[in-house]
Amino acid sequence: MTHDAYTPRRIAHSEFIDVRGLRYHARVWGDVALVNSEQPPLMLLHGWMDVGASFQFLVDALPGERRVIAPDWRGFGLTASPAADSYWFPDYLGDLDALLDHFSPAQPVDLLGHSMGGNAVMIYAGVRPARVRRLVNLEGFGLPRALPALAPRRYAAWLDELKQAQRLSDYASLAKVAERLRKNNPRLAPERADWLAPHWSRLDAASGRWVIQGDAAHKRANPVLYRDEEVMACWERIEAGVLWVEGSETDVSKYWGDRYPRSEFEARIARVPRLERAVLDNAGHMLHHDQPEALAAHLERFLAAL
Repeated sequence: MTHDAYTPRRIAHSEFIDVRGLRYHARVWGDVALVNSEQPPLMLLHGWMDVGASFQFLVDALPGERRVIAPDWRGFGLTASPAADSYWFPDYLGDLDALLDHFSPAQPVDLLGHSMGGNAVMIYAGVRPARVRRLVNLEGFGLPRALPALAPRRYAAWLDELKQAQRLSDYASLAKVAERLRKNNPRLAPERADWLAPHWSRLDAASGRWVIQGDAAHKRANPVLYRDEEVMACWERIEAGVLWVEGSETDVSKYWGDRYPRSEFEARIARVPRLERAVLDNAGHMLHHDQPEALAAHLERFLAAL
């Protein structure tokens, strides 16, 4: 079955900058001249095993021509991977701080994060509250509480995985990459999957196969336990207004079972000082792919509020 190709409404250009010793890549829509005190830059931070290009459909649905920046996190997309065995959450905060120093050194920004990116921006906004004007969290639920007794098992798992070669899947063609994207998210329209495929993967000249643009080290267990009370201490210090957005079809139990009940998340999010909520119908975890127009409408209202 054939379908029309996706044609972006807004064209991004790539910028490469040095961030803490890594060659970082960011997709940028809009000229620097668009930045002003009424409309600060909007920075979009993607989730785990994703790339900045993932936000193209949302950017196309946004009204106007504001400046939008979507970096690839370290070890994803076109950003370099560090010479490290594992990825630590503080490094994401350090990278984000440096990115803001580069793209908006004197002006607070609007920040949006999806999933892992949502967790990062929530912590960052509590640590650097003066640097964030508005904050949008797309299903950055956080993680289940990790009891200290889990530490020996987690350290042992990490040590074991250090001795194992990690690898990501590869595919015979871009069509197979697009097929995998739609398997991950059946709501993803075929034309959008086709457009994402060459951004989510790259052709490996040696094998002739398409490989995921991500460092396989992301798959290793993190030996550092999730300390929810430390994270909550950051959430409580957020000064920006926060918009929480989730998909009506998201089922967090498939990720964590009964280890992270909805009631625990509700108790956490209630600690955010200034919170609004939105639910997108017919959307799952990749809500910026499933309903970019509806999401853009919520963003337009929220980001324009005084």
